Amino acid sequence: MRAYAGTDIGCVRSMNQDGYFCSSTQVGPFPNLFIVADGMGGHQAGDYASRYAIETFLDYIHHAESQNLIRIVDEGISEANRKVLEKSFEHEELSGMGTTLVVAYIEHNQLYVANVGDSRLYLLGEEINQVTDDHSYVAAMMRAGELTREEARNHPEKNIITRAIGVAWDVKADFFEVDLQPGDRILMCSDGLSNMVEDDTLYDILTSCAMEDSVNILIEEAKKNGGYDNITAIVIEPQIEEVNEC
Repeated sequence: MRAYAGTDIGCVRSMNQDGYFCSSTQVGPFPNLFIVADGMGGHQAGDYASRYAIETFLDYIHHAESQNLIRIVDEGISEANRKVLEKSFEHEELSGMGTTLVVAYIEHNQLYVANVGDSRLYLLGEEINQVTDDHSYVAAMMRAGELTREEARNHPEKNIITRAIGVAWDVKADFFEVDLQPGDRILMCSDGLSNMVEDDTLYDILTSCAMEDSVNILIEEAKKNGGYDNITAIVIEPQIEEVNEC
């Protein structure tokens, strides 16, 4: 397995409020682990929220008693939510902060994903598929048939998210399990990338460039298209082997 990550402040923001963690090797009980978080809040609060959520999640999994990895992810997300919310109450300058969180790991040719918010995970095989569902106002309108994808992309309220870490005491993560095939690639990203670069372009870049180059090219493409938000991307090559049936 190979993985490469990158982040950029973009062209407009004064601070990078995205955070990520990328390890293709063992992390606590996990064989590998990948996280993207996109913070929100006032000056420095979003930056703190994304990084503190990741830090809290990692601390939790290293001390988890359960042997069930999916349960550990679920409990780790709940712990991160609780800790971020508590901090926002303890420090006035952090009031109202929150963050998205998408967590993924690969075990036995299976991809396991959990997400809260609108940071995304895509699977790229013969085509590009968004595995995660956005927890956002416009995504809910799309699912209800009230907006087209193009209308959602340009909607003035597209940045309003309906679920986040650190906003309420109870948080519900969505979980996904996907069979991986030989040649698959995985993209995890903040909306600073997905809002700026069309899915078809993401696919073309990721399938035509070396992994390390693709991350840098994706970031530059988002900046070329405006770079209105921070941009974070993790590209993963699971390197699944063909199974020969006798």
